Amino acid sequence: MIEPFTVPFMARALAEIALLAVICGPVSVFVFARRLAFVSDALTHTVFPGVVIGFVAAGLEGVFAGALVAGLLTAVVLTVLTRGAKVSDDAATAVVLTAMFSIGVVLVSRRSSYTSDLTSFLFGRLLTVTGRQLAETAVLALVILVGLLVGARALIFRTFDPVGASAAGFRVGWIDLWLNVILALVVVAAVRAVGTILVVALLIVPAAAARMVTGRLAVMAVLGAGLVLAAGYTGLLVSWIASVDHQVSLPSASAVVLALVLFYLLLLPVRLWRDRRGATVPIPAQRRSPHELVR
Repeated sequence: MIEPFTVPFMARALAEIALLAVICGPVSVFVFARRLAFVSDALTHTVFPGVVIGFVAAGLEGVFAGALVAGLLTAVVLTVLTRGAKVSDDAATAVVLTAMFSIGVVLVSRRSSYTSDLTSFLFGRLLTVTGRQLAETAVLALVILVGLLVGARALIFRTFDPVGASAAGFRVGWIDLWLNVILALVVVAAVRAVGTILVVALLIVPAAAARMVTGRLAVMAVLGAGLVLAAGYTGLLVSWIASVDHQVSLPSASAVVLALVLFYLLLLPVRLWRDRRGATVPIPAQRRSPHELVR
């Protein structure tokens, strides 16, 4: 149970997952409450051209900078397009997603090692995380957590009562940009470890699974983080056992996500049992006013 993580690359992989758990738990709550699953999926794909450009320009060390620029650019573009309801959220997200991802595919297809590069970009390299990458993820995690703490009151108010938030003097457009930037930073933090496709599971499943048990935002955030960490440990351990003991190739990042989905499925009976007893688990907005939420 512990011996595999005495190997340096396994220890670094688990440390990376732990850092991602700390940020994905609370951020996934806003993704769930704001119904931003599609936006999160779009962000995980729109960083792809930045990942490719960074890789072409500076190898693996350039992936971080490229993904960061592409993610922040996407956050700004999405916010501008949807501001004032000039363009529907779904339409703007779909246009940006398809355009950016297609650019990434065109860029990566120009390389001779197209298949292997595309696979690594899409599905990550969790077991090759370096000390430098861990440090970069830690810095991003700190920035994200500070951003959440600073903007928590406005983000919660905007989530459950956008009209009230606007009337109270909050700039809804800037709040949306704030959350989109935070989402982009989470994607950048996770993209090299679990890939552009599997990141979306870390942004959606934790809060969805925690929602089966509770409706309190803080508890959902903590429980979601715990589920990501547990899935990281379980997935890495199963991947190690399958590969080392049974010579079965099982990608570690995919194993982590599958473990997270399994935890979600295991919690489904809890929700069904609570519903059967009539013990619903409403989210706070359904039983408190927005003014009470932001106190």
